[in-house]
Amino acid sequence: MSEELRYTKEHEWLVPVGDGVWRIGVSDYAQEQLGDIVAVELPATDAAVTAGQACAVLESVKSASDIYAPIAGTIVKVNDQLEDSPEKVNESPTSEGWLFEIKAEGEVDLKEFMDLATYQSGLDA
Repeated sequence: MSEELRYTKEHEWLVPVGDGVWRIGVSDYAQEQLGDIVAVELPATDAAVTAGQACAVLESVKSASDIYAPIAGTIVKVNDQLEDSPEKVNESPTSEGWLFEIKAEGEVDLKEFMDLATYQSGLDA
């Protein structure tokens, strides 16, 4: 699945899960920078979001960080496991630590997002 992940400059990732639905999470780099995640505030299911809109919050021992919707659409699912186990974001940010899923409003242009190699080269710069 990691080869399908696409990244934003805000350090979120997205991956298609089928039927126009995209799963969203934060990159490994982002969770490392935040430190230990102690709480996750997820968006409401059925909420409409626009690309670039803050729609979730990760709270760590260091700070709170907004998470932005990388695409426009409707929140169709959230990772309820994070309410009781926010540490999953640290332990497995690209699998069990995913945050929410968005049903895209129209086609998603993958050219707007980075593949892993491009994302990592930006971090190393």
